Amino acid sequence: MRNRTVALILATDRFHNRYDKKMRRDIFQAIADPTRRAIIALIALQAMTPNAIAEHFDISRQAVSKHLRILTECELVTQEQKGREIYYSLEIDKMKEIDKWLEQYRKIWETRYHQLEDLLTKIKKQEKEK
Repeated sequence: MRNRTVALILATDRFHNRYDKKMRRDIFQAIADPTRRAIIALIALQAMTPNAIAEHFDISRQAVSKHLRILTECELVTQEQKGREIYYSLEIDKMKEIDKWLEQYRKIWETRYHQLEDLLTKIKKQEKEK
């Protein structure tokens, strides 16, 4: 009985460790960093190697690799091995998730903008009538 309990605890710990590694960051944490946003912009145009990406920044190759690891963990970029090189490319479907989340706020902003526009038009019309 004791061995079963220990095995269950170990299995649960392993599950949580694996779960924590996968869910350590979310998309919004990934795009919060300006360097990662710039990397996303670069690889949106074409798949690139870490060395090619690093050439565009004033940071070390290791720092670029760290940013790429975070973007990969969030599934915003994918890796493809081509010979000895690894190419990183943007995962468009994940970017659509961000857009979908923003859409709900875009509708609110547009509604408020139109309400403000209507109010300003009404005020101008009242001023002209005076």
